[in-house]
Amino acid sequence: MKTITPTLTLNQGTSIPQLGFGVFRVDPATTQVAVEQALEIGYRHIDTATGYDNESGVGAAVRASGLKRGEIFVTTKLRNDHHMAADFDQAFQRSIDALGIGYIDLYLIHWPMPKNGQYVSAWEHFENYRQGGLAKAIGVSNFNIEHLETLAERTGTVPAVNQVELHPVFQQRRLRAYHDAHGIRTEAWAPLGQGRFPLDSLEPVNAAAAAHGKTPVQVILRWHMQEGTIAIPKSVRPARMAENLDIFDFELSDAEFEAIRAIDTGARLSADPNDVNGE
Repeated sequence: MKTITPTLTLNQGTSIPQLGFGVFRVDPATTQVAVEQALEIGYRHIDTATGYDNESGVGAAVRASGLKRGEIFVTTKLRNDHHMAADFDQAFQRSIDALGIGYIDLYLIHWPMPKNGQYVSAWEHFENYRQGGLAKAIGVSNFNIEHLETLAERTGTVPAVNQVELHPVFQQRRLRAYHDAHGIRTEAWAPLGQGRFPLDSLEPVNAAAAAHGKTPVQVILRWHMQEGTIAIPKSVRPARMAENLDIFDFELSDAEFEAIRAIDTGARLSADPNDVNGE
């Protein structure tokens, strides 16, 4: 029996599976196979982006899966160079065409690029895509509080999601508190730290893994679930895909949960969004 992933309701009325499958840096030539394997294992949420150059492989896998379109949640994102050129409508149509699955479940502005000054204009176009039914929900990625406040002041729609770097070493609590206060779901990219720090060096994670007979990876993903965040781990190995999904048969105790929260050092792996202003 395949795992049934819990869903969270978005502020725009749709529901998103809380654990997804990311295809960042998955080779376009092998994306279809990887996504087909993920769907076979039980994933129902696939996260891609125009900048990953593998939307067509994601769409091919969805079409080949034998699943009904409404059973699979697909996210993609506006690429930075299209954003810079104010190429919003053409970029959206290219994603629709590349995916070939009729509509996009969640469409995100990939980075705000504040010095470029176009993210509010991009968002106004996004509102049109949602109203037209080709994007069921719209959101943002890598937005800081000041960028979210600018959207709130100048437009009429609150993002459904803000997808940001988030893992035990960098927990973004102030940003997440803002999300909670404004009905924005927090989604974690790099939920496991992208291999940039050794998970087995985190003693609270190891202790919880030993207590529950799980791996450190599973403990961290379970922590994300109990935090209420959406997480999109990535692997091209079926065994690891299955491991990442096998996190719904245990629960961290309050003490274990708080011990992992205490790991936070505030250390980013990526650039601050204010410093990303180009391709």
